[in-house]
Amino acid sequence: MAVDDLIKLTADQLKDVIEKHERYLATRSGGVRANFSYHDLTGAIMVKCNLSDANFTGCDLKEADLRGATLDRAVLFCTDLRQANLKKASLVRADLRGSTLKGACLINAEMSGVDLREGSLARTDRNGEITRTQHNITADDRGGADLSGANLSGARLSGAVASSTNFSDAILINTKFVNAILKNANFARANLENADMTSCNLDNVNMCNANLMGTAINMSHLAGDNIKGIITSLPMGPTVKDFDPALQEYLKLHNVWVQTHGKEGKQFDMSGYDLRNGVSFTGGLLTLSRAVGAILYGLNFDKAKLQTADFTRADLRHASFQEADMRGGTFKEALFNNASFQGAQLQPLALAQGRHLATNFSSTQLRYANFASANLREVNFEGADLSYANLVGANLTDANLKGALLTDIIIDPRNRDLILKSIS
Repeated sequence: MAVDDLIKLTADQLKDVIEKHERYLATRSGGVRANFSYHDLTGAIMVKCNLSDANFTGCDLKEADLRGATLDRAVLFCTDLRQANLKKASLVRADLRGSTLKGACLINAEMSGVDLREGSLARTDRNGEITRTQHNITADDRGGADLSGANLSGARLSGAVASSTNFSDAILINTKFVNAILKNANFARANLENADMTSCNLDNVNMCNANLMGTAINMSHLAGDNIKGIITSLPMGPTVKDFDPALQEYLKLHNVWVQTHGKEGKQFDMSGYDLRNGVSFTGGLLTLSRAVGAILYGLNFDKAKLQTADFTRADLRHASFQEADMRGGTFKEALFNNASFQGAQLQPLALAQGRHLATNFSSTQLRYANFASANLREVNFEGADLSYANLVGANLTDANLKGALLTDIIIDPRNRDLILKSIS
């Protein structure tokens, strides 16, 4: 079926179909499931529309604006999504087999359980002959989508053509890539825990700082410069078993050390340790503790006391610090991508004689971090990467954001003014 044979809709007709579909989803009278099979929706604007379960088989969606749209369980079999904008869209368990995503934007999209395997489409033409549907797609048009920061946990990409696709910062836990063509793809900082990349084409794939714990992958296919900073299942330093005394006893001694101002007990120092497996510091007393260069990926520090702690250059990606007291802490050059700081206390710590110690996040990686409702008063973010961070409801009074990267941060009007003041 040629592109010229696709069905075209006016803006009013498209609006009518979407309204009937939303009534269908709400089980209201007059509702009809949207069927966009073999339609030409090039450049269509469907921002934040609920199109769950809609049928887009063979549809041309080039350059369509689907930002924030809900496409859960939608059938997008063999659709043309080149240059489409699906930023923050939800495609949970959507069928994208055979779809073309060259140049598509799926930043922060929710794609858990999506099916992106290969697929082809054929139908009977006007003369009764079976023809393959065409969208003027060449081999160069496949791959190249921007899936940075997207959640594809449990997605099925077996056999997918994803050359030059940007998966940076993506969550790809338990994702199936078997036999996929991933040449020149970017997986920098991605979480590929327990993913299956068996028999994939991994030529020139960037895996720098990726999490490969439990990942089925042939490491011999990856160049040395492309695997800097990766995390695998192998320990990257001494583990919890190497503490002397044992961890719980050590923490008790640290408690005594804090209470006696260092006269008794022992300061807790986990610098250089790899504590990824099974350790939790929820509600713990870690005031003045040290974790320089430690691997603390994904650990829970919710409601912990971390005043004046030193976590310089530590790896705390995907860690949680909800409602933690981190006042006066030093977190310079640490990795906090995808970490949660909701409701955390990060304002200066009051010291003796009216002095204050500011919290230091300078030159820190905080991409996709969640600071919702956190107290960030006077925090030093100089040179930090806060791209895509959530700062809604946070207190940014007098925060130092000089030289910080603020790409697509999520903010409210009050914070917008404070940020402009800080960087001016």
